[in-house]
Amino acid sequence: MKKKLQALIDEKATFELFFLRASLNPNAQLITGVICGYRIEEIENPLTQQVRYLDKLVDELAKGRKMEKILRVA
Repeated sequence: MKKKLQALIDEKATFELFFLRASLNPNAQLITGVICGYRIEEIENPLTQQVRYLDKLVDELAKGRKMEKILRVA
């Protein structure tokens, strides 16, 4: 994982390239709510929506929520 991240950094990958190569959780489209003033589920541009999914995850972690709770792992 660390090597893959470093490779992306070294090649100065864009968000577009990052998300093209990423394996998103199949339930990512279930993420809802407001981040940066936009409702995630209403964003039409797929790349922008994926970036906001990541923003929402980071925001929830910063609020102290556990990853299991965020991902709704039973």
